[in-house]
Amino acid sequence: MSFVSSSFVPGDGGSELEAKLDKPVVPHLYCLKKTPDFFTLWLSLDELLPLVIDCFVDNMRLVYDNTTHKTSNSPGVDIRVPGFGDTDTVEWLDPTRLNVTSYFNQIVTVMVSWGYERGKSVRGAPYDFRKAPNELGEFYEALSDLIEDTYKQNNNTKIVIIGHSMGNPITLYFLNQKSQPWKDKFIRSHISLAGVWGGVVKTLRLMASGDNLGVPIIKPINVRKEQRSMPSTAWLMPSDAFWRSSETLVSSPMRNYTVNDYEDFFTDIDFKDGYLMRKDTENLIHPLKAPGVELHCLHGNQVDTPGRLIYTNTTWHDSEPDVIPDDGDGTVNIRSLKGCLTFQGKQVQPVHYQIFPKAEHTEILHREDVIAYIQRVLLTL
Repeated sequence: MSFVSSSFVPGDGGSELEAKLDKPVVPHLYCLKKTPDFFTLWLSLDELLPLVIDCFVDNMRLVYDNTTHKTSNSPGVDIRVPGFGDTDTVEWLDPTRLNVTSYFNQIVTVMVSWGYERGKSVRGAPYDFRKAPNELGEFYEALSDLIEDTYKQNNNTKIVIIGHSMGNPITLYFLNQKSQPWKDKFIRSHISLAGVWGGVVKTLRLMASGDNLGVPIIKPINVRKEQRSMPSTAWLMPSDAFWRSSETLVSSPMRNYTVNDYEDFFTDIDFKDGYLMRKDTENLIHPLKAPGVELHCLHGNQVDTPGRLIYTNTTWHDSEPDVIPDDGDGTVNIRSLKGCLTFQGKQVQPVHYQIFPKAEHTEILHREDVIAYIQRVLLTL
């Protein structure tokens, strides 16, 4: 039995982030102003407790310059992405390895049982998920080097890129920039798990009122500032290639908003920079261009997924919406998950497509039938 090497590209929130502080000001007296060294910022469950959540948000947020159209860290905050090339920081989102922070661990552990070696034939490619591809130049250079290095370390065997969620459009952008001869030499295929090809309605909630991401003790409005500040949130807003201008995405007491109303939407939620961030990122992978490598597109369905947000309070964007469900995987709408089908017939390499019924957005990483599919792709005679 032989196998091809693989590299994991995580999704939004799927990489650990470490921070070192030397801040001029802090939101509360109890927030750390200076630290001697780097500490785990994401994901540390201690950072999400009610009192210190404001400290976390101020450390995690980005500052957008509407002249350069670039973002920088909060003043006095240095952030780095640990573990590039290894798998630890994409297997677990918290270095203490609490079960709830398991990410790619189950897949990697099974791969090791097949004969893979962490850090050699199975690699991790974490990145600053707060940013969109237009600000990830250094990451893409490192990813290219990682793929070439993995190829050489493993007797010139091609690489299978395994992406989750936002990691798949992140990978598509990368492949679209690479020459066909490079892809033919180094890439065997791309396995997309729960790929976001056309945006998600959920991002509009992050922008408008914030989202506690299912953590009951967190007030959505308390994390909104950080969620709004991430260009990746703007990048993953619903695309007009997937939603019609006649479809209402957000309703407020004053009016409805569609994919054609983003400028008004950002004006009305008092976050005009958000529209600039959307314009910076909306065409990074659209119109969708085929990757030029064999693609395996796997996702779930039949899980209630935000399809429309209805706000009824007069101060609507400071309140919580009623959510009209759509089909999808709980996070990504079905039409966006199926976006990979547009590549069929657009490239000579095959595009394989399979739905795993009721596979939730992150649960898909732990399903035995999905791991069995990955095994069939990775292990060759």
